[in-house]
Amino acid sequence: MEIFSEHSLSLQLIILLVSGLLISFAPFNERQARITALFASFLVLGLAAYQYFELMDFSKAQMQLVETYPWISDIKFSLGVDGLAYSMVLLTAILMPCTIIASKPIALSQKPRLYYSLVIFLCLSVMTVFMAKDIFLFFLAWELELVPMYFLIAIWGSKNRNYASMKFLIYTFAAGACLLLGLFTLLAFSGFSSFDMVELAGIAKSFSLPVQALLFVLIGACFLVKLPSVPVHTWLPDAHVEAPTPVSMLLAGILLKMGCYGFIRFALDFFPDVLEIFAPALAVLGTVNIVFGAYSALIQTDFKKIIAYSSISHMGFILLGLAGLNTAGYSGAVFQMFSHGLISAALFMIVGMIYERAHTRELENFGGLAKVMPRTFFIFKLAAMANLGLPGLSGFVGESLVFYGSFTSAYVGAGLSTIKISSVVASVSLILTAAYMLWTNQRVFYGEIKESNLLLQDARKSELVVLAVLLSLAIVYGVYPNFINDIYEPQLSSLVKSLN
Repeated sequence: MEIFSEHSLSLQLIILLVSGLLISFAPFNERQARITALFASFLVLGLAAYQYFELMDFSKAQMQLVETYPWISDIKFSLGVDGLAYSMVLLTAILMPCTIIASKPIALSQKPRLYYSLVIFLCLSVMTVFMAKDIFLFFLAWELELVPMYFLIAIWGSKNRNYASMKFLIYTFAAGACLLLGLFTLLAFSGFSSFDMVELAGIAKSFSLPVQALLFVLIGACFLVKLPSVPVHTWLPDAHVEAPTPVSMLLAGILLKMGCYGFIRFALDFFPDVLEIFAPALAVLGTVNIVFGAYSALIQTDFKKIIAYSSISHMGFILLGLAGLNTAGYSGAVFQMFSHGLISAALFMIVGMIYERAHTRELENFGGLAKVMPRTFFIFKLAAMANLGLPGLSGFVGESLVFYGSFTSAYVGAGLSTIKISSVVASVSLILTAAYMLWTNQRVFYGEIKESNLLLQDARKSELVVLAVLLSLAIVYGVYPNFINDIYEPQLSSLVKSLN
């Protein structure tokens, strides 16, 4: 068991790399490729569970499970996780097998080996971002993620897939250019003395405030695009609408969390003084995201676009939580990331299930589906309640912590009123969230059923398994949030104490 203890992070990456290459080059049929991908994903999930129960000490704030290997000159292949990073590793490990199980209808259409290998490589690059302790490895994995996601949309997407995939590539590549410029400037000011993210975080705090502000803006711009934040959000609805269902599950579940993770990591570890200055602006930006996303979802007629704009709205809570400058706000932001990953993946899967059967996503073509798809109706109702923040479900916990953190903000200065007003506006706007989720539920599942929908098949067993896992976790974490909150709260509390 020693190898699992000392090399658990690299083993997870090796499993994904080897399985991805095996699927790519072995003469597998669709079933063999799917079984290989699924087996690899369960191995990664098993290692994540082993880390959770046996290896991680969540009372410690520092990096754990650190592995460092010689790589390129002074650049090391260095891995490590703290509470924040591990929560995202665990989320990725949970979503991987769910996505692969949901992929069967898509992979059967064309090029199954290529499809499954790209999904595996996408998860590999995302997981490396969360594990990276070296700044060069972090940037490399960040950029490599673009390749499999681009092809997954461009090859298996809907009729406007070329436009959506190219728009995704342009936006995220431009964001990556900002990140590269920011990281290179950071390294230049540090004299290229280290590529280790922990050491660089300590060095960055010694820079003058104008330099820190410049780096915060450059690096933060990249993460705001990936989050995404208004006004650089327009790539997301197009990508979601055109992407196949399992890819939308990954996009909402873990790819958006890369932007959230990067923003939180650099804001809290590298530039906490600048975060305090920008807190009122982040509160306003987060509230704009929440209100704009919810209103946009309310006026959509495409089922999938509603859930896409809902994701934009819920990502605003990350920025609002950061503006609180306290443990509650930070914890709420991270919990919201984890919770949204589960709920949004479930919602996108339900939309995909209905689209596969009805061949339309326009709400006007639905109505009365509860009569022919009762299991799907019940599951969507539960997912919708979680999405709008019903108490007892995980969506409620993250939003409540964010609001509590922003209402009790530790900000000192005239901007405190801006943060509190933003919190009030954001809390009132939750009415919009309830409105678009309940209205969508009513238009799709209630009323008179159309003749064309009378023979629609209800959820299959494999679909029920995936949705049961995702929504059961939403219930468990809603009833007992400490299962997740205990992972990162000690780390975030230590960061708050270091600022005071």
